[in-house]
Amino acid sequence: MHIGVDEAGKGPVLGPMVAAAVRGEPDALPDGIADSKRLSPERREELATELRERDDISVGVAFVEPATIDDPETDMNLLTVRAQVDAAAAVAADADELVCDAGDVSESRFGRRVREGLAEAGVPVEVRAQHRADDEHAIVGAASIVAKVERDRRVEAIADEYGEVGSGYPSDGTTREFLREYVREHGILPDCARKSWSTCADLMAAHKQSSLGDF
Repeated sequence: MHIGVDEAGKGPVLGPMVAAAVRGEPDALPDGIADSKRLSPERREELATELRERDDISVGVAFVEPATIDDPETDMNLLTVRAQVDAAAAVAADADELVCDAGDVSESRFGRRVREGLAEAGVPVEVRAQHRADDEHAIVGAASIVAKVERDRRVEAIADEYGEVGSGYPSDGTTREFLREYVREHGILPDCARKSWSTCADLMAAHKQSSLGDF
């Protein structure tokens, strides 16, 4: 059986990174599977729901929360490997063939780390890592869709708790304004923020150097 693995949310300053694994035969996937970035949110939701409802397709998901991302003892490459391993281990069986989107400049190194992680989890499978695998392999595209949908749902939950937060990416003005106003009001960063990101570190440094009224 084939497994595709991908992640969403490596770069945002808010919320978790999410990895997803989809196990099934590529020919059995729903029509319209593509890299999640090429699909509308509504279409992604439809496809993710269908993938989860199919008896011949299995889906695994793993979350890496901001507190874990902020741990100085780790880094995003290692966390991406761990997340992909956790998602794949939830659905993998011996002798499956796995293709994952490489989260490292070295495809071979990333693939080796995923393979070793799955072996430690008791699931020896063949692993191939490839850059832009979600463009080349429908099974990885399916995983990218699930990961993106789960990530978007978590951002929606953050907005339900805190109010409008934007996309969660540092380049989003709404996200930056949310963080700035939260720090202005509370003097600390919200739990949903990746405090080690430069966006957050710069905000806290500016806050400490300014009076509350001038920040």
